[in-house]
Amino acid sequence: MNLKNQHFLKLLDLTPDEIGGLIDLAAELKAKKKAGTPHRLCEGKSIALIFEKTSTRTRCAFEVAAADLGMHPTYLDPSGSQIGKKESIADTARVLGRMYDAIEYRGYGQAIVEELAKHAGVPVYNGLTNEFHPTQILADFLTIREHFGSLKGKKLVYMGDARYNMGNSLMVGCAKMGMRFVACAPQKYFPNAELVAQCQAIAKDTGATLAFIEDPMTATKNADVIYTDVWVSMGEPDEVWEERIRDLSPYQVNKALMDNAGEGCRFMHCLPAFHDLNTTIGKQIHDKFGIDCMEVTDEVFESEQSIVFDEAENRMHTIKAVIAATLG
Repeated sequence: MNLKNQHFLKLLDLTPDEIGGLIDLAAELKAKKKAGTPHRLCEGKSIALIFEKTSTRTRCAFEVAAADLGMHPTYLDPSGSQIGKKESIADTARVLGRMYDAIEYRGYGQAIVEELAKHAGVPVYNGLTNEFHPTQILADFLTIREHFGSLKGKKLVYMGDARYNMGNSLMVGCAKMGMRFVACAPQKYFPNAELVAQCQAIAKDTGATLAFIEDPMTATKNADVIYTDVWVSMGEPDEVWEERIRDLSPYQVNKALMDNAGEGCRFMHCLPAFHDLNTTIGKQIHDKFGIDCMEVTDEVFESEQSIVFDEAENRMHTIKAVIAATLG
């Protein structure tokens, strides 16, 4: 694996060996972190963290990873830079590229992070766009490997709206790594046909399979992993909630679904999750629609089959691997 000075924008850009190499490196760095062994592989370097969409896990993962590697991170929230407002994407990239050794972007269209990469002159990392979330998938795959020993042949079922960054990125990642990917949703929530075709072409070389199934019980039979995400992304209008709750309630991950998959199945979620009423939005949804959870029940979320916090921790270890591989 040689990713020195390369960008990390989407998994489509990487080979299966490169993805596997990043997961191997993440596991190695995680072991060093647990043992208290210093690994300041990027001593004295700096990274700019552009967050047009706020985040808990992505921000903390990048900041801790950078600090562990001996780097200085600068966090730029939506009010902290002029990107796209008073200054173009290209000009922002050229300014930051003169001051920093790498740039992370979390925000809206994939075209933005691609343009940053075109002009920055330093590695650019995708912390989330509307279309792709590659750092999350590395964390997911490290977690799956820790629990199952390998990735190849494992069956991952994504429940819910598979048209955006998580459905897209899991499908790409599973295709690259020879896994069995299933999108389970109403047909109108299936991934984009063009991306499906790209992944099917990749699957021919890796032995992966892709399936798109509307019936939850059929889809989840013998699943190794059942994965879901919030039904409504941040920034979408209120009227979207009613439509998604109506369309996706039959795809909620509950005990019956987990039992259908089998006791060896594990539950995953990229977080945050609406599994109880302990959030402001959760309470608002309850008051408006009379439901106490959405994409996953609290029973499943808090069960022994849930590995969501292993997955959340691994965001930091895999992001650290990406930085170390491209800058170290």
